[in-house]
Amino acid sequence: MPFVRVGYLENQYTEKDLPIISQCIMSALREHFSVPENDFFQVFHAHRQSEFYYSPDYLNIARTDRLLYIQITCGSGRSRDQKRALYKNLAMLLSIQCNIREEDVFVVLVETEVEDWTFGNGIAQMI
Repeated sequence: MPFVRVGYLENQYTEKDLPIISQCIMSALREHFSVPENDFFQVFHAHRQSEFYYSPDYLNIARTDRLLYIQITCGSGRSRDQKRALYKNLAMLLSIQCNIREEDVFVVLVETEVEDWTFGNGIAQMI
């Protein structure tokens, strides 16, 4: 049940790039978090320069304007190993398939409980 938000600086990625980025995210989620293929909810947000801020060298990681912020809201319960594998695999997939530097893949997980979700109709389907 992940919900994914991807933020990026406008003009850094094209309409052709976004579906490939989306596929990479879903591939990593399916592999490491066992997400069903049709559990697919993502939004992409392009930001103007005046709306997009980042440290170019925090933790000695050299970032560029091609930085992708990927926020994954998902149910809790994944192990540290699963999370580490997701991060690594996602950065690798984006590097290979989209020519995005691994340093420019910023991922944050937000874990929730099943009662925190409705997928429509005003019903908490997971409880």
